[in-house]
Amino acid sequence: MSNKKNYRITIEEVESQSTIAQTIQFEFQDREDLFKIVENLKKGSELDAIQATRVGVALRLLGPVMMNRKHPLFADFMPHFKTFMQSLKNTVKQSLIDK
Repeated sequence: MSNKKNYRITIEEVESQSTIAQTIQFEFQDREDLFKIVENLKKGSELDAIQATRVGVALRLLGPVMMNRKHPLFADFMPHFKTFMQSLKNTVKQSLIDK
């Protein structure tokens, strides 16, 4: 049995100029509990609920792609991403301990 959780992301265009609103949908697997990550960000990051949700989802989508360190597109960004993630995790962890 796999530890991975399966998720489906759906993005719908709410106000469309055309008669047909566009939709993007995809599925992905993650070893992390995305809902727990978002909840912890809501509690411990000082972001509002919408921002915490966006950041949590975005990071869990981008993070695994960033692990392909050999891809030249990410070479310059990876050290900064790693530093940001360490800082974010420490901030949230400390905030949750202090509460």
